[in-house]
Amino acid sequence: MPIEANPEFLRHAIRLATENVVSGAGGPFAAVIIRDGRIVGEGVNTVTTSNDPTAHGEVNAIRSAAKALGTFTLAGCALYTSCEPCPMCLAAAYWARIDAIYYGASAADAARAGFDDAFLYEEFRREQTARTLPATQLLGDEAWASFAAWLASANKIEY
Repeated sequence: MPIEANPEFLRHAIRLATENVVSGAGGPFAAVIIRDGRIVGEGVNTVTTSNDPTAHGEVNAIRSAAKALGTFTLAGCALYTSCEPCPMCLAAAYWARIDAIYYGASAADAARAGFDDAFLYEEFRREQTARTLPATQLLGDEAWASFAAWLASANKIEY
């Protein structure tokens, strides 16, 4: 059952996104992670200030919450984000095991402001050989050694 929506958490994320732009710190995106009715992590877009293309608001919020909670899984948490997540942030939310996502602006709104990720969704639907970013497998048999070590490890932490 999804975590019940609370518009006040989304308003907080929207305020953070707006402050991020006004202060000159980054793009118009921010997010908060909620568990048990309280904020356990928050983040703003710091792509240009950190020179990190993965430093989106949602990813920064996920990192903040995971660190605060001392875990790599955010099951039992909700993500409130000022804008519909891009493909990277959506994937990060899935990997983090977020229970629910609530967002303000749509992907179409972001595109109107110059943040258009539609081409990414189109790319992901293409066969790998038809994508604009070439990806070629090399050393597949040698690379399997890492997975064999994982499978044999008595010390692994499943995730």
